[in-house]
Amino acid sequence: MTSLKMRDLLKERLKNDHWTFSFDREKDTLRIEDKETKKGTTVSLPGLIAKWEVRKEKAIDEMVYYIEEALKVMSEEQELTGKERNVYPVIRSTSFPTEAKDGTKLLYDDHTAETRIYYALDLGTTYRLIDERLLKKEGWDLLKVREMARFNLRSLPLSYREDTVAGNTFYFVNNKDGYDASRILNESILKKFSAEIHGTMAVAVPHQDVLIIADIKNDTGYDVLAQITMSFFADGHVPITALSFLYENGGLEPIFILAKNRKKDGKKS
Repeated sequence: MTSLKMRDLLKERLKNDHWTFSFDREKDTLRIEDKETKKGTTVSLPGLIAKWEVRKEKAIDEMVYYIEEALKVMSEEQELTGKERNVYPVIRSTSFPTEAKDGTKLLYDDHTAETRIYYALDLGTTYRLIDERLLKKEGWDLLKVREMARFNLRSLPLSYREDTVAGNTFYFVNNKDGYDASRILNESILKKFSAEIHGTMAVAVPHQDVLIIADIKNDTGYDVLAQITMSFFADGHVPITALSFLYENGGLEPIFILAKNRKKDGKKS
């Protein structure tokens, strides 16, 4: 599967008289945009091809669904008032844009050297990132959104599966609600695991639909964590970071894992 073939396949599956398609050969991306609003989404074709090689048509189906839902949301006027319980924080990489294509600034907070916190309005099948224009229209401010989002996050249920490899325990938080990575912001969850961990606590958010918490008891544990995190990062619909973090004294510090040598870097959150 080449980028050109994937481009043509997506254009055929997404055929719509109201949308335009633009292929960036240099960046290897396909931009799908609403003709009227000029809003849209950009797909990294190499990333989609990598998923297609593993999951075939299911990977295409998921991407098509995501694009259709995203453009549908962008074409509709949204309101925050009356939807306060639908506001949540979402984790993104620091390389994620801080403003929309039209220049409107997105609402966000700094988190770690690798991650940033954005805020979203949950719409059921998808969500819309909150920008300053929507905030101004409602007469709200960042502090109100931040407190509301954190409160709603704490109300979400917690379920996870556990796996042990070479004496190290790994916990995978995967509630499939779109906010699994966001649970890294729930201090009560981190403290709960910290109290039960006997070795070194590490966490990872390779993509938005998983939070990995690890009880590292030997050098092999770091290597396994690095492999798992990279695998999830490569397979995620919305990748965040392939780096892991040490959780110490309530702070998160990115770590680089090279073979059995571990190097700390970055800043604490």
